[in-house]
Amino acid sequence: MALERRLAGIILHPTSLPGPYGIGDIGPGAIQFLDWMRDAGLAYWQVLPLGPTSFGDSPYQCFSAFAGNPLLVSPELLCEEGLLNTPVIAPPDFHPTIIDYGRVIEWKTGLLHEAHTRFAKAAPSALKERFEKFLKRSDVAPWLEDFALFMACKDAHGGQPWGVWEPALRGFKQTAVRRARNSMAESISYHKFAQFLFFDQWDRVRAACRERGIDIIGDAPIYVAYDSADTWANQQLFQLGADGQPTHVAGVPPDYFSETGQLWGNPLYKWDVMKMNAYAWWVNRMRSLLALADIVRLDHFRGFMGYWSVPFGMTTAEKGEWMIGPGMKFFDTIRDAFGSLPIIAEDLGEITADVTAARLHYGLPGMVVLQFAWGVKSFDPLIPDPDSGFLPYQHDKNSVVYSGTHDNDTTIGWWRNSSSPQERSCMQYFLSTDGSAANWDLIRAAFASVANTAIIPAQDFLCLDSEARMNFPGRAEGNWCWRLADGQLNPELANFVRRHTLLYGRCANPPEKAVPAPPKTPMYQPSMNNGLI
Repeated sequence: MALERRLAGIILHPTSLPGPYGIGDIGPGAIQFLDWMRDAGLAYWQVLPLGPTSFGDSPYQCFSAFAGNPLLVSPELLCEEGLLNTPVIAPPDFHPTIIDYGRVIEWKTGLLHEAHTRFAKAAPSALKERFEKFLKRSDVAPWLEDFALFMACKDAHGGQPWGVWEPALRGFKQTAVRRARNSMAESISYHKFAQFLFFDQWDRVRAACRERGIDIIGDAPIYVAYDSADTWANQQLFQLGADGQPTHVAGVPPDYFSETGQLWGNPLYKWDVMKMNAYAWWVNRMRSLLALADIVRLDHFRGFMGYWSVPFGMTTAEKGEWMIGPGMKFFDTIRDAFGSLPIIAEDLGEITADVTAARLHYGLPGMVVLQFAWGVKSFDPLIPDPDSGFLPYQHDKNSVVYSGTHDNDTTIGWWRNSSSPQERSCMQYFLSTDGSAANWDLIRAAFASVANTAIIPAQDFLCLDSEARMNFPGRAEGNWCWRLADGQLNPELANFVRRHTLLYGRCANPPEKAVPAPPKTPMYQPSMNNGLI
């Protein structure tokens, strides 16, 4: 599989790309970003889940685990297709670096409806042929009909979750479903069309990646949202009662980080039912994911070995119990279906021996986060815990090392605002640094690691503080809003990153001959004046 070479990459969700339309998209701006990556010598673009987001705008709570997010569709490409006129797409005065989801959704949904109307009336035959071909794709056909109907029903119910729809429709009874398909045909057509636009444009991004030698790392949350087409149309696969409400929900138990655990609230799978059907739903999901990405980061990997089950209605995750997951038979099925397991196992948190054994058995790379490396033992306040798997000398070659992830503060923000004095002292002593450029300290440590793969958030390459943080776990509002400003990912930074990928043997496209030294770039230069380097 991929990740066997010594390479590096970047985390940047498409919503964070720059541009005038209030939210990043997968049009020309995405191709410009790929050009920047190529110039920087980076080989992996890691994204967050690409699905249509629900309340809270989190890519980890989507209306579908299969569908794409229409908010990512490029208006510029719609103009090129003749589906919009340039004056029509003149955007409101959006904030250049913060996403206002309410305004973006209203404005962009209007554009997509206009494009659908033009498509239905006078689309060129070539475009209609591409649409018909899309409907038959093996990664699309198994889920598209149910998803389009689900979204049409939500539109008809003012956006209410399916759990409060009328009983027959809520229960996905076939008579009610057929009636809805007939009465909502226009709305269903629109949602299919919006998915076509997303996948058509994303296919262009995938092709551009291949041309530049870049692989996409996708993201698959283990659980799906309750208010999703997946749960509504496949109720027999989830732990739901006769009223459609969950009987048990997902979370993690109390631990060092939380006295009451984490109550995620997602419905749990009926793994025994899924097993009887050879995990067909999951096979289809992986097929869809691998049509969007080359490698999949499988979130909460330990949940496939054993998962925390909390009775529905609990206000915390304390009163749950461990249940046996599908185990290695599940991964055997996935491997048999695809011939390999192009998966990164998200194995952070409390990991048991069976989880580690499964990851090693399948040769799956795990994850290490350098911000977590600097805990101390009591015998010396400058010596980090030697047993910490996050320390660079503990890294395994078959792993992915991060300075931080989308759930962490930026490294500058962590260093200034949330790291403890002992953590800072440990990191300074270990890395022989004064910490004045903590982001580059961790980037260099990640790049120097023996781990084959090093992935850095864009915010860390840019030396950004906490205002650029993507997500605050446990906070309901204000997440997922950060965007790049035009010109932040500039040639100067690309050159500086490229020299680091060359320095640490991670450059995706090394030069065939020596190149002259670049001009000094103090904006990005890590501190060298502490007398230790």
